[in-house]
Amino acid sequence: MTERRTRKRRTMFERDTELAAVEEALDQLTGPGPDADGALLAFSGPAGLGKTTLLAEVRRRAHAASCTVLAARGGEQEQSQPFHVARQLIQPQLAGTSDEELRAALGSWYSIVGPALGLCAAEQGAPPDPQGLRDGLDWVLTHLIVQRAPVALVLDDAHWADPESLSWLAAFAPRAEHLPLLLVVAYRPDELPAHAEAFRTLPGRAGHRPLNLAPLTEDAVSTLVREAVGEHADDAFCREAWTVTTGNPFEAVELTAKVRDKGLAPVEASAPLLRDLAAAQRGSGLVARLHSLGPSTVRFAWACAVLGTAIPRDLAARVAGLGTEEAVDATGRLRDARILSAAVEEAAEEDGAGLEFVHPLIATAIYRAIPDALRVALHGKAAAAVVDAGLGPSAAARHLLETHPENDPWVVRTLREAAGENLRAGAPEAARRQLARALREPPDFDERAAVLYELGCASLLTEPANTVNHLRAALAEPFEDQALRQGIVIRLAQVLSHSDRLAEASESLAREIPYTQDVRARLRLQSEQFMWDAFNAAETDSPARSRRLAKLADRLTGRDLTERYVIGLRAWDACLRGEPVDVVLHHAGRVLETEFSWAYEDRGFEVPVLVAMVHMYADRPGRAEELFEAGTAEFERQGWRGAHLSFAYSLRAYIRYRRGRLEEAEELARAGLRLAERVGRRTPVHWYAIAILVTTLVARGRVDEAWELAKEHEYGEPFPAAVVFPDSQTVYAELLLARGQAKAAAAELEAVDRRLSPRGIQNPTWCPWRLHLARAVFAEDPARARSLAAEAVRQARAFGAPSGIGQALRVAAEVAEPADRVPLLEEAVDLLSASPAGYELALALTALGVERGDPDTLLRAVVAARQCGADELTRTASEAHAAAGGGHLCTAPWDDALDQDDWEVAERLLAGDTTVSEDEQSPVYRKLGTDRAGLRDTVDSLSRRR
Repeated sequence: MTERRTRKRRTMFERDTELAAVEEALDQLTGPGPDADGALLAFSGPAGLGKTTLLAEVRRRAHAASCTVLAARGGEQEQSQPFHVARQLIQPQLAGTSDEELRAALGSWYSIVGPALGLCAAEQGAPPDPQGLRDGLDWVLTHLIVQRAPVALVLDDAHWADPESLSWLAAFAPRAEHLPLLLVVAYRPDELPAHAEAFRTLPGRAGHRPLNLAPLTEDAVSTLVREAVGEHADDAFCREAWTVTTGNPFEAVELTAKVRDKGLAPVEASAPLLRDLAAAQRGSGLVARLHSLGPSTVRFAWACAVLGTAIPRDLAARVAGLGTEEAVDATGRLRDARILSAAVEEAAEEDGAGLEFVHPLIATAIYRAIPDALRVALHGKAAAAVVDAGLGPSAAARHLLETHPENDPWVVRTLREAAGENLRAGAPEAARRQLARALREPPDFDERAAVLYELGCASLLTEPANTVNHLRAALAEPFEDQALRQGIVIRLAQVLSHSDRLAEASESLAREIPYTQDVRARLRLQSEQFMWDAFNAAETDSPARSRRLAKLADRLTGRDLTERYVIGLRAWDACLRGEPVDVVLHHAGRVLETEFSWAYEDRGFEVPVLVAMVHMYADRPGRAEELFEAGTAEFERQGWRGAHLSFAYSLRAYIRYRRGRLEEAEELARAGLRLAERVGRRTPVHWYAIAILVTTLVARGRVDEAWELAKEHEYGEPFPAAVVFPDSQTVYAELLLARGQAKAAAAELEAVDRRLSPRGIQNPTWCPWRLHLARAVFAEDPARARSLAAEAVRQARAFGAPSGIGQALRVAAEVAEPADRVPLLEEAVDLLSASPAGYELALALTALGVERGDPDTLLRAVVAARQCGADELTRTASEAHAAAGGGHLCTAPWDDALDQDDWEVAERLLAGDTTVSEDEQSPVYRKLGTDRAGLRDTVDSLSRRR
């Protein structure tokens, strides 16, 4: 919206405090030197207390101070139009920019924020999530502020701003003081919605809370009256003016205008007449005054009230059913009556001039005075008029929301089109409202299922329970479109799974599969069922499902996406069950023979994540990170910056943890947790983030901090129904064990056994519960501890990942007879030195050095622990090194990049040189993120890129 200019600059009374705050903020914003800074000012007060006049003065002073002014105003009738305020703020700054220039200016944010701001049409594909869109709007606004500094952003009537814009600005507001930005907001406190509560509590300059505007005193109203009607106005007349207006500036100004227009003598004898004059400018008095202007003028005013703000006169004329000349005459009468004004003064005489009401109080009173049936009809006419004017279905939809159902196919079609636009633009709540209204129209018999499906898609993020109801209702409808039916079933399974109802998700797919005739469609449903079963921690027939999956996947060629998803699930299942690592990597390789996107519109990202994770468990974390980096980039390009990005950050943290890069792991895990907090606590993404951060903190030796984190986030019983990795209950038990609570840890680990063993999940590399349980029971039952550790070693050898075998051997040594420990630890160190698992290597070296009393081995342990960022382990190894008679500790800093010496070692290893020492080879495997078996492929891949 361009800045509105008032017809006459008004004198403001008793606003010195507010104007001083504005002047101070502008001085600070535009001052020289590094101390220049931004501010947030919020003005609140009931209707008519002069907020709009005050903000007009803010804009005037900001212009005079050479600020770029971004201005917007909420509208009572535009609240259901998403991003209405955001568009007013940003569109004018980009007006006249070509599409090519826009793409260059917005970069990767173009397709994410462009549709929301009305700058471009939404592209096909999955829409951005609301958080991704907010991040994009943050970037665009910050970019504008920096480019056009200093900036004053002025939002009037914030209580009427659309929810999408207002929640975004409320979240952005705290940044104002760290940017060259003065953000000024005005609102009615009793009408400010819950999603904008931040404006009530955010401190502005010098810690000020929102400034509450007070009514004018008797002296101020007296001065105002005398300025308008003459200094001869007597005290009794002025006192009565103050009394009947209660010091409301708008009412006082309007009253003095009426006094002047009627030529009323400002003396005590006229004072009794003021009450009726004041009543005529509000409520029923205003309505009666409007009706005195004639029927055509009334209809025109009603049409304007329905249309809202910045009203095109021709459009209002069509809604009112008036010709051009009648509309011009009505506009003149309403301007003379101080009901309407031009939105921009210089355009007042132009035929196409936009109109607005002199004050929102007038617009509200007139709108509410329209007879109910007529108001509904006018909204219907307005919807048709805006579509015919080329303003699009979204502009029409806000009017259709106010109409009564009439079984009109055009209404259903328009609302569906508007919902599609809004959903692709990142406004699912607006789409949900529009589709719910379309459903009440109602749609034709053969269209109802499609509307229910679209409604389910729109409410997926905000109302999962209602989404389930909508989708089940859609399936109950009789319709012939099998592709639509498949889409409904898949979406239903998805929302059930994301609501921690995985068994129901599987059942919904199982019911549909036998009735699906098309072979490819049936395979797609089977792949979805296999996936959700894989994530169901309480699955009852897991071994049977694994056999069916293996039988199916082994005969598929990977010719299309569905087949590759099935093969990817087969790779994951083989990993969980501890099949040989070569089998796991074989199936993962089949999936990745061609491009495998993480952002297919009609697919989840779960299978691509699982395929990446099997590389980590198979000691190919470098390849896993490559896949995650590509997937994360896809998420960001799509504007998926909520749950998707949180998963990506958290799991990348877990990969770094497994590689022994604990500082980086903690940083990524905290980033994942921040994003997970936006999604909600005890959601799947939240479980992942906490589990990985707790695991990392324990490895770094900060057990108390990990415990406080777990308590803060209620990390514990009940654990999720979905499979989480690392396993949530096992992580919790490990934390208890680190705190010395062996019995409590053992109880949790016994429960893990009862949950995972019947499902055939036996791979200790994936979940080392047996190893933790061996440590937990060792003090009271050494024989059982050794038996558990021996079984874990056997299973780890069966899987074949060196890091998993090395970990199992290390723990086996911890619970073994003293005479048996050194051989176990020597094998563990040998294996781990040829693996990417830096932290496990540091643990094994420390244990071996202590058992031997060998300062050289302990020196290696200190170096490895420091390189990992394992602070407590570093202290332990250092103390043991000193106790063993070791000399001064001096270690070089760790560098992740391979240097020339590393490349030469890699070439020697590939040539079969058996003289390469553990000290030489370990950095190579850790930096490359692979083990001995994957070394050639990794080196070849890097060489091609070099």
